[in-house]
Order: sequence, then C-alpha cells, then structure tokens
Amino acid sequence: MTTDDLVELFREHGTGAVSDALDLLGRNGGLSGLSRRSGTGTVVGPAYTLRFEPVAAGVPAPAGEFIDDVPPGAVVVIANGGRLYCTVWGDILSEVAIRTGVAGTVIDGCCRDVAETRAVGYSVWSRAGYMKSGKNRVRLAAVGQPVEMCGTVVEPGDLVCADDSGAVVVPAALASEVGTQVRRIVTIEAAIRADVAAGVPLRDSRRRHGYNLAPRDGVAVPVPSADRS
Repeated sequence: MTTDDLVELFREHGTGAVSDALDLLGRNGGLSGLSRRSGTGTVVGPAYTLRFEPVAAGVPAPAGEFIDDVPPGAVVVIANGGRLYCTVWGDILSEVAIRTGVAGTVIDGCCRDVAETRAVGYSVWSRAGYMKSGKNRVRLAAVGQPVEMCGTVVEPGDLVCADDSGAVVVPAALASEVGTQVRRIVTIEAAIRADVAAGVPLRDSRRRHGYNLAPRDGVAVPVPSADRS
C-alpha cells in the first residue's frame, strides 16, 4: 500500500482499528492523556515533529517560528513535555494551518484560543487548554527530530491518526503491515455486526470469527507502566 492508500484507510476506520492493529504487532503508539479540543472527523498524516523546552526566568524566548515550513497534509506533533503552565499553539497558528493545508496538530501540553480554533474548523489535540503564552516560558529546541510524546517516540514521517477517541502514532516502517491488520480487523468486525443483527449471540459470533486475536507470534500486547505511556 502507498502512503496515500494508508492515509485513506486509517481515515476511514479511525484510531480504534489502528490501535488494535498495533496491539497485534506488539506496539503501543497511543498518545495517552490527549483529547480533542477542536475540529471534526478523523485526521491522518505524516508527523512534522517539534520539541519545546523550558527557559529560565528572565531569559527571552520568542514564539516558535515553524508554521510556514509545515508541508500540506502533515500533522504537527509538538512535544512540550506535558507542561500545563503555558501554551504552544493558538488561533493565529490555526488560521495559517488551515490556509496552508496542514492536517492537524497534536500537543503533549496545552493550546489556547480554543473557541477561535473551533470557529475556523481546525483540529487540535492536547492535554488541556490554558491561556498563558509560551513566549518567555518555553523555546523551540528541535524541528524534524525524533521526539517523545506521552511515552511514545515519534519519528518524522510516522503516520499520526487522531479522532474523537484520541491520537495514535504508526511507525513508518510498520505502516503497511498495520494497514494489512486494519483491513483484517474491520472485515471481522463487519461479520460480527451482521451476525448480531441476525440475532446471533455476540459471544458466539466473536468465537466464530476469531475476534479475540492473539498478537502475532505471541508478542505481548503493550501495557503502560505508568499513566503517561
């Protein structure tokens, strides 16, 4: 499958199917603790990664300059260490992103101007909303480098899938295999729905169609060791 094929497949079936496929391959990918603040539908695209870091009190730190460089269709992935005392995204960034075709933004931290971002229809996921500016509190430290988000390492170009249930990251090297598993999962679930509609007990249908699939080659399903994983 091409990247475009995978983007369409993941967009059609959403984070649940993608997450289940990752489980079967023994990978996590879930960005726990992030919730949708704005936008609708499922967003899928390659990760454009950024990392912010705090600055000492009194040290000047201007707003991060990156939005003009984000390619159309990408998902902005901002690693701000889960910080809740300042934002790294607001309405002007959302307006530029909409205009340039950026798919969405996922933040391990805060965003602000939530109502304004909702008004323009741009999709943002974050830990919280908070109005305090990131200027002179955090600075842009890295662009286009691997970042840690909610306990998951995100590489530039990994596929991010996000919807009302949260956000999940598919490593680029596994994307095609995840796509194959997604197709398998949705086929099984469609058969179960048809059975249930015909009056078949759910437990019987699950057993018939192998719903409780074991991970490939006995690999362990990833279980978080802490809240942020």
